[in-house]
Formats: sequence, C-alpha cells, structure tokens
Amino acid sequence: MEVIKSKQFTADRAWGAKDIANMNGITTRLHWTDRPYKWHVNDGEEVFVVLDGEVDMLYRENGVELSTLLAVGDIFYASVGTEHVAHPKGEARILVIESEGSI
Repeated sequence: MEVIKSKQFTADRAWGAKDIANMNGITTRLHWTDRPYKWHVNDGEEVFVVLDGEVDMLYRENGVELSTLLAVGDIFYASVGTEHVAHPKGEARILVIESEGSI
C-alpha cells in the first residue's frame, strides 16, 4: 500500500518518473516535467492524464497536425499508431498508463 501526493512529486529532469505499478506488462507512472517531450508513436495504446498544470497535446491524424489543451483532470488516449507530443505550459504532473518499455 502506498499513498502518492502527486502535487508534491518532482524529478531531477524533465519527464522524470515514479513507477507506481506494473500490472501484467502495463505500467502506471507519474511524470513531472517543465519541458516538451518529443514526437513519438508508442508501441501500444497510451492513457495520459493531467494531474497538475496544463499540457498542449499535439498529434497527427491523416498527416494533419492538430492540438488540444489539456487541463487538470483531462485525459488523452493515444490509440496504436497515434503520433503525438506533449508540451507542458510551465510545470505539469502527468499519470501515464502504457505497455511496459514503451517510449
């Protein structure tokens, strides 16, 4: 049993993470960042939940770049093959659920 106060979590680098659980190859990690990630496609599906801050999520559909602003409590679901990149607006804390070893 563990209680995690997500608003108190920080890391020593952008996208640093705390591993919370690994359930049959699906990981749940808490990330802290103040910088954009990189454009990528995950090996499987990804659930991205903003716990603190705001994140501008850019993604591509049919070769067209789109974006949506995610606030606290918002969830972004990246299906298999969804190219995306997260750009936090200042500091953000994000819960990511994805296949183990996914980028």
